[in-house]
Amino acid sequence: MNFPLDLLLVPSAAHPWTYLIFGLIGFAFGFTLEMSGFGDSRKLAAQFYFTDMTVLKVMFTAIAIAMVLLFATVGLGVLNFGQVWVNPTYISSGIAGGLIMGVGFIIGGFCPTTSLASASTGKIDGMFFMLGGFFGAFLFGETEQFFTNWYNNSGYYGRITLDQVFGVPTGWVVLGIVLMALFMFWGAEQLERIIGKKDQSKEPKLHVAGAGVLLVLALAVVFIGSPSLDAKYNKKTFNRTESIPQLQGDPLVTKVTYTADQMLQKRLVQVSPAELFKTRYNQSVNLIMLDVRPESDYNLYHINGAINVPLEKLESVVPSLLSEPPANSVFVVMSNDETGAAQAWKKLVASAVPNVYILEGGINHWIAFFGKDEGFQMIATPGKDQLVYMFPAALGNKYASCDPNPQKYEELDFETKIKLDLKRDKSGGGCG
Repeated sequence: MNFPLDLLLVPSAAHPWTYLIFGLIGFAFGFTLEMSGFGDSRKLAAQFYFTDMTVLKVMFTAIAIAMVLLFATVGLGVLNFGQVWVNPTYISSGIAGGLIMGVGFIIGGFCPTTSLASASTGKIDGMFFMLGGFFGAFLFGETEQFFTNWYNNSGYYGRITLDQVFGVPTGWVVLGIVLMALFMFWGAEQLERIIGKKDQSKEPKLHVAGAGVLLVLALAVVFIGSPSLDAKYNKKTFNRTESIPQLQGDPLVTKVTYTADQMLQKRLVQVSPAELFKTRYNQSVNLIMLDVRPESDYNLYHINGAINVPLEKLESVVPSLLSEPPANSVFVVMSNDETGAAQAWKKLVASAVPNVYILEGGINHWIAFFGKDEGFQMIATPGKDQLVYMFPAALGNKYASCDPNPQKYEELDFETKIKLDLKRDKSGGGCG
């Protein structure tokens, strides 16, 4: 049978009014840059002479406020941080790129975004800097093939955040960065006073109250904390389009919202062995099979192409599942029956990993479906989530049913469960 996929529209296409929001945000961003003097290369360069530290203060203020508000909403359960794109960390290329950009900033007086702000107000130096940036991007694209291995692999850490690096709660990281920012604000004003001979008495005192509010909010983030996986799971909902048969006329198409538990109970995420088999050959889907069984069971028998990630190690790979695979990825978790796979599904769903499904009946059901001719003997009284078959040797994926012949199973009937929900793809980054 055909294998249809329900491709959900990205929010901007489904709701055209979001374009207006993007436009208003862009307007406010550009207005703020110009109001802060970021369109003037002389003001931007002055920070490197410690005579005018406006750039540092504006940038750190934006970072601190965005961080506090972001993790406050995460702690309150309004936002799932797993759905926020975090740029992967590349230490080596990051350092090299930072040095190149830093030197360019000092010499040219602009960073990429501020050059756009300057060019939009008719400044010639901003226009030339912007054009130079476009040419540099073009040159990088044409030469990246010569150093692609170093660029993509040297010092690669994937999606990693400071709380993971230091092993401390997110709230304390937020508080630490806010305190560092406030100290840098104070230090910047001292540099302006000493080196720039700036009369600080003429500065408005409102920034002192703002610093106090920011500190209070950072302390609130520490107090609120981060929601547990159980709390995230309980808040998780799924929107599905379903057809309701009518006595007369076409079926009524309606949108239904289910909780995560309802998805499991109604068996809306359990895909049959036949559907998984067909999905392996569907080129529009990037299928990732996660075998969450112990390594010993995996070595005995596993589906060809499945990756062994024991259940107790699953959380450690979540960051890579959120950042690395393309948007058309579908994850199918499997255990011997469905017990371990259901636990894995709950963890991945709570962590905002999209398009996660369970192999119906687990490996035991897969063998019963595709391994009928291999003569495996069954165990009389298997335990919970254990293999019900005995194998003559631990051959891993070398048994015929591990990789069934597609010609033999060309015609298979099954109920389609997989609906591809396109997650938000990579977001651009940059300086102000």
